[in-house]
Parts: sequence; C-alpha cells; structure tokens
Amino acid sequence: MVSHDGQPPELLPVLSRGKHRSPRTGACFMEFASLLAGERWSDHPVCTHPLLGAVARHVNDFTSDAGRPRLVSLIPSVIGLIGDDPHIDARIALRCATIALPVAPADRQRVMAVSVLACERVLNDLDGRPPGTLSERSQEALSRAPQAAKWADRFSDGIRVSAKHFRKRAAPSVVRDAVEGIAQGCVPDPDGMLYELLAEAIDECRAWAQPDPSRDPAFDAERWEKACRLTAR
Repeated sequence: MVSHDGQPPELLPVLSRGKHRSPRTGACFMEFASLLAGERWSDHPVCTHPLLGAVARHVNDFTSDAGRPRLVSLIPSVIGLIGDDPHIDARIALRCATIALPVAPADRQRVMAVSVLACERVLNDLDGRPPGTLSERSQEALSRAPQAAKWADRFSDGIRVSAKHFRKRAAPSVVRDAVEGIAQGCVPDPDGMLYELLAEAIDECRAWAQPDPSRDPAFDAERWEKACRLTAR
C-alpha cells in the first residue's frame, strides 16, 4: 500500500478544493479515496473513520494548490481505517488541537486550549485517569500559549462532556478549528504543517482502528491508474 512512508506512483491525480459532482469535474482527497476503495463516488466514503475523513477534507481544502499534490501519497493510508472505539475520536482531535494551539492566531488559541482540555477530560473518563490529568504533549502545547491556557482553564472549569456527545459534536469542530488555525497562523510552511497534521491523525487512527478485512492492504496499481484517468481534466 502507498502510505506516508512510501513513494507514490508516477501517475498522480490532480486534487482540488471542495466537493465534486463526478470524477470528471475533479476530485478532493476523500473522493479519490472512494475510487481507490471501490466505493460509490463520495467525499464521505465508509472505508475511512468519519473523523479522519473530516481531517482529510479540511486539510485538502486549506492546503494551497501548490502544496496539495504532496497529500496524494497519504490517500491509500486512510482506506480501511474504521472502528467504533471512542478513543479514536478523542486521540485524533487531541493531536490536531495540540499541533494547532501554539501556532494559531491569538483569537483562535483560546478555542484550541479549551479543545485540548476537553479532549483530555474525555480520555480521563475513558481510561479511568484522575481528573485533571494531562498528557506530556498537551502540557507542552498549553505552555506555549500560557494566556490562552489560563483562560481555557477558567472557562471550562466544571464542564464535562460525554464521549458520545464529544464524538458527535465536539470532535468535528475541534479538527475543523485546528486546520483553520494552522492555515491562518503565522507559520513559515502551513502546507507542510497541514500535511504533518494529517499524517499524524492517520497514525492515531491506525493505533486504535479495526482494519476493514474486506480492504486488500496491497496497493492496486491498476485501480490507481484507472482512478487517475477518471479524474483527469
């Protein structure tokens, strides 16, 4: 399988922003994934965990036209990553929030800091950790935005979110805000940071997912070439 550790084939699709009515009008990251998975054309294919798919769509749309071709090598890596474990949503959201918090614009850092604390509280409940426990990664991210961290601690004091509500409402907002925060932040290479965010989200999902046994892990060169030709413009 082509992955973010491998090299993509010579024939590459041209990814573009947004949702497309058919392959002939273009393809985003997840639409091309639907072709590779042999599914109906969609930017929400069932072959990928919903939150990971959301990260991929946002990264696709906020990456520049010049930077988007680099994302192609990640597409096969999202196929077959599914599962109902609530850790997946919490871990993906937390990884996105901790990456975005230190670099997001000041007006978004408060939102990201609240997101970090919310993710950690869900994980505390899931793992039976003492209230207030923070991972080393979260502590480091919060320390790099101390004013936002203090505000978030006061704002979210006493607030608890169930894993079910977090998965349905909070997690999708967290990943969207994180991607937007990176894209709008003062960083030298936002495209590179967005690529790394997606790659790390894939790793988080892989660690907790239940791979779909119906998905062949081998890279199908013929299907890849056919998908590229379908989306050629």
